[in-house]
Amino acid sequence: PSRSFHGNNRLLTSQIVSYYERINQCKKELPEYFNFASDVLDEWAQLEKDGRKPANPAFWWVNDEGEEVKWSFEELGSLSRKAANVLSGACGLQRGDRVIAVLPRVPEWWLLNVACMRTGIVLIPGTSQLTAKDISYRLQASKAKCIITSDTLAPAVESVLPGSQLLKSKLIVGQGSRAGWLNLKELL
Repeated sequence: PSRSFHGNNRLLTSQIVSYYERINQCKKELPEYFNFASDVLDEWAQLEKDGRKPANPAFWWVNDEGEEVKWSFEELGSLSRKAANVLSGACGLQRGDRVIAVLPRVPEWWLLNVACMRTGIVLIPGTSQLTAKDISYRLQASKAKCIITSDTLAPAVESVLPGSQLLKSKLIVGQGSRAGWLNLKELL
């Protein structure tokens, strides 16, 4: 049975289950390497670009004030490639490096998740409710080379940075700038 959302056919759970059943029955080869960003997101973006799939939101975020951010698959793919370039270029991160994101659930949180998937960088999410002690522990235990936070949470993060020897870069998500921090929006 096919169900539609806003008049467009979607990949349904039964189709996904069927795909994995074919893999389990050795009727479909399991890929040696799988990357969600390139193998799924970029494929859906290409379908949009070729006109074989309507441009529906891949991401739709609304805050308490009613502000919206909508990205199609093509836009999310493009933005995540730019964010991946920021992480690997400006931040100097490589596949397997760890990054801690102490952010509220803003659009950049999801964008950075996809960028990390794309590059093989390990994202360690942290809620904005972490204390300075929590952040310090996570930095030491994870051996993170980068920390990402918002301009409002940066003071709490800065209070524990002197004890973090492995930290290479600090990335801020927000409108303002801060001495010693890279600004994601400016770099994008």
